Amino acid sequence: MRYASFEINGQASYGVVDGAGQYRRAPADFQARFADLKAVIAADALQALAEAALASGEALTPAQVRLLPVIPNPGKLICVGLNYKSHVAETKRADSEYPSLFLRFNDSLAAHEDVVLRPAFSERFDWEGELAFVIGKGGRHIAKEKAFEHIAGYACFNDVSVRDWQKHTHQFTPGKNFPGTAPFGPVLVSRDEVPDVTALTLETRVNGQVVQHASVGDLIFDIPTIVAYVSRFTPLSPGDVIATGTPGGVGDRREPPLYMKEGDVAEVEITGLGVLRNRIGTDHSAS
Repeated sequence: MRYASFEINGQASYGVVDGAGQYRRAPADFQARFADLKAVIAADALQALAEAALASGEALTPAQVRLLPVIPNPGKLICVGLNYKSHVAETKRADSEYPSLFLRFNDSLAAHEDVVLRPAFSERFDWEGELAFVIGKGGRHIAKEKAFEHIAGYACFNDVSVRDWQKHTHQFTPGKNFPGTAPFGPVLVSRDEVPDVTALTLETRVNGQVVQHASVGDLIFDIPTIVAYVSRFTPLSPGDVIATGTPGGVGDRREPPLYMKEGDVAEVEITGLGVLRNRIGTDHSAS
């Protein structure tokens, strides 16, 4: 099943996407019990949401809703860096024994079709198409062989980076946390619909040009390893989001470098998860 968070006339809501591509809003009594999609996941009620929304949820066309990030309010938003050999090679970094991790703030998230704003004081605005997953069942010290039991589903993610700010020091934080620079969506596809996540293909396009193309099976640290490693130092909770890293092909490592500018359209497509599409704008507030 495909789940989505969205706004209707400015009011936050959530529901499912039916086979005809319409959004089926969670019924009012269901929303009274669960405030948002994260609460539904925490209650292990995704299947109940699907049944209720398909049975009696209001049907809405895509034009009637404004999508939100799949999980707008994760308790933790953890990103894995340098997790494809092709990306490690282009950055000329050494291999790592452990996953390289950094955190994003919730206000850095964006939704499908949002305009993603490049700060006017930086020209180095770069794409990073990724697979993200959402924790369904929380836990600490999760064993690799149990990792998939803790995943609710998968979605596309674009870890858009302000490269000069990312490289001010050895810490990535500033360049990864400009507001609204991490599109996440368009929908959450439940884990049962993705029997083999390693068989998925990720492709990033800018203005229709393919800039990244890789198999999720090429991850250096696979999803069970990531879940086991992260849950050793912090408890994972329902609704937490982990982005698994980007393959080679980022603009910053091209010769000459290639960056996104106002009017460009970035797309991240992953087999079976849909296309995450965003236009690039410019934030002149501090220029």
